Amino acid sequence: MTSGRVSRRETVDGPGASSGSVPGPDVAGRWPEDADAAAPRRDWRDTLRNASDLALVGILAAIGSLGVVTAGGAVATASAAVHDWIETDSWPGLRPTLRRFARALLPGAAATLALLATAALLAVNLLALHRGVVPGGSPLVVLTVVLAVACAGLAGLTLVEVGRRDGRDWLAAARAAALTAGAHPGLLIATAGVAALVAVLGVMILPAVIPILGGYALLALHAVVRRAERRHPGRAG
Repeated sequence: MTSGRVSRRETVDGPGASSGSVPGPDVAGRWPEDADAAAPRRDWRDTLRNASDLALVGILAAIGSLGVVTAGGAVATASAAVHDWIETDSWPGLRPTLRRFARALLPGAAATLALLATAALLAVNLLALHRGVVPGGSPLVVLTVVLAVACAGLAGLTLVEVGRRDGRDWLAAARAAALTAGAHPGLLIATAGVAALVAVLGVMILPAVIPILGGYALLALHAVVRRAERRHPGRAG
């Protein structure tokens, strides 16, 4: 890993750069868009290609989610692919992606069922409170909505953590996400905001275009978490 960093810096500083010169920025974990000053600038074709790739990720994730119980595995695989692209500026191949999806199916199914059960419980609770079937009134409605927002943010954080774990280990990812949310509540609100924005856009656009949002939503989640990490390098998780 050290040799890889040195070679990238030699490319930037030139093979004849002196050892006393100021080194370039650390290239490990960079965004693909974070080009060095001496590197060629990306043009509109690169931007269009990246946008097309992300749209394809969303479409493939939607296709993989058609079986409902396969949704967790499909989304986890897509999150892992986005993470790979962020770290290496390249997408994983077909065979590694299929193997990753196969390994993620059973854990993803359990995660999907847990998410559906949580969503159903919150929806039933809100409906019962709205109709006055159970006591509590407006305060409990507000509390339930806040809880739903927190769950959405936690789900987004968990999805990012799963992507970083090669699309597997949902329990460890959920624990890491909970620790992160406890240490940085603002990050929980940010990921919940991404989920809310995607939901609003999903209502506004044509149904046939909704799958395209998936790739961009995953990128937004990863971007929000990485930005928080840069501001707080010692965050939990």
